[in-house]
Amino acid sequence: MTVHHPSLQTYADAWSHSIEAISELVKPLVEGEWNRRTPCPGWSVRDMVSHIIGAECEMLGDPRPIHSLPSDLFHITSDLARYMEVQVDVRRHHTAPEMTSELEYTIIRRSRQLRNETRSPDTVVRSVLAGREMTLEMTLWMRAFDVWVHEQDLRTALHQPGNLDSPGAHITRDFLLRNLPKVVAKDAGAPTNSAVVFDVHGPIEFLRTVRVDDRGQGSVDGTPSLGPLVTIALDWETFYRLACGRVRYAAVADRVKIEGDEDLADAILRNFAVTP
Repeated sequence: MTVHHPSLQTYADAWSHSIEAISELVKPLVEGEWNRRTPCPGWSVRDMVSHIIGAECEMLGDPRPIHSLPSDLFHITSDLARYMEVQVDVRRHHTAPEMTSELEYTIIRRSRQLRNETRSPDTVVRSVLAGREMTLEMTLWMRAFDVWVHEQDLRTALHQPGNLDSPGAHITRDFLLRNLPKVVAKDAGAPTNSAVVFDVHGPIEFLRTVRVDDRGQGSVDGTPSLGPLVTIALDWETFYRLACGRVRYAAVADRVKIEGDEDLADAILRNFAVTP
C-alpha cells in the first residue's frame, strides 16, 4: 500500500501487514474457537477481533453503536475500558461468518482510506482512545502498534506463534522504548545520575540505556553505559509481553537475567506495563 505522505508509509505498511495476518488467522476458525480466551482479561478471540473492527470503524468516522453495557463485566475497571467495551459487547453474539466478513470489509475500507489520505501528518484528529485528540501520524503509529500486539494476543490464544520480527514488531519496539524513561525514573524511582541497561535478544535485538539525570528526568539512548546500576537481559517476546501488561514479572522471572541492583530491577519490572 502506498500513501501520500512518506512519513506515514512505515505505519501504514506495518498496520496492513498485521491486520492482514489477523484476517488469515481467524478466517479458518470454527465457531467454538472464537470463544477461546486471550491474554486480555475478559476478552475472547471474538472480542479481540470485535475490538479491532470497532477501532478501525471509528478511524473511518462511522458512528459509534448505541449500546448499553451489562453490569456484570467485571474486567471493566476504567472509563477508557468502558468506552472500548461498547464496540466489543455489541458483537458478542455475532457468528463466525459475520465476524470474518465484517473484518474483511473493514480492512478494505480502511486500506482505501489510507491510500487516499491527503491530510498533513501533523493534522490533529480524534483518536480511538475515547475520542482523545492527537496528530494523524501519532494515531497511525498507535494503530500499527495496537494491531500488532493484538495479532500476538490472537496467536497466543490460537497457539500459532509468528511475526515476532514483522514491521509491526519494530513499530512496537519503538513505541515501548519511548516509555522506558518514565518506567525507570518515575515509576521505579531510580536514583539521580544513574543508568539502567536493557539487553534484549531474540527475533528483535537491541541494547538501550536509560539515564536518569540530576533532576530525576529519564532519557533513553543506544550508547552502552560503563557503570550501570543494573543491567536487565531478557528476550524480545518477554520484553513486549511485560511492557504490554500481558504477563506479570513473577510469571516470567526465570526468563530475565539481572546484574546489579536487584531491588531496582524488581521495581522496574513490576512497573513495566505501559499500556492501558
